Amino acid sequence: MKVILNKDLATLGEEGDVKDVAKGYARNYLFPRGIALPYTERNIKLFESRRGEIEARKEEKRKDAAGIREKLESLEISITMPAGANGKLYGAVTSQTIADELARQGYQIERKRIELAGNSFKNVGKYRVTVKLYESASAGINVTILGQAVKTETSQAPAKGRRMGRRPAAEADRSSENAEPAAETSGAVKAPPADAAVEKTADPAPASEESGTEQIAEAGAGA
Repeated sequence: MKVILNKDLATLGEEGDVKDVAKGYARNYLFPRGIALPYTERNIKLFESRRGEIEARKEEKRKDAAGIREKLESLEISITMPAGANGKLYGAVTSQTIADELARQGYQIERKRIELAGNSFKNVGKYRVTVKLYESASAGINVTILGQAVKTETSQAPAKGRRMGRRPAAEADRSSENAEPAAETSGAVKAPPADAAVEKTADPAPASEESGTEQIAEAGAGA
């Protein structure tokens, strides 16, 4: 289905362009939002009468694109990403990454207008990125990707143990082994067994019998 664009649409074209689109897309999206009009004799004449003002707006866009191009060409972008020792990134730099960085520097560029070789960068280094501006105008941007070392958990574990004052397991075992003999050889007095107490109480009985015998002997001698 042929339509005439009434507004600029980045994914389709500019005001006054004639495009072929699906009927459902035109009826459900383009027409209700006023983005396009049906390609009819009446609408063709309407746009012919507006041709002068449409061209004036396009010329203004060309001038804006030229100004932005000069600024982008002199721009240097530096992006830091986590990377391994071999320079390979843990992830990738995409057109969205570049668009976000440009936005931070005050340039609102759609990611669809940013072209990267291979669609993404996966290693540290210097690259050239192309930004499509208006019509055939484009700008080249120098992008430097820097790697950031990532610390592993295994390298941090010993340091954490030392900060907490923990002793290695081997040292703890040796300490517990040394502690047991010390408890046995300490000066603590242990309570005697119950049998020993019984034996001590039973000892005086023989002594009394022996003294009784001695007394009888003495009496016999006196007689």
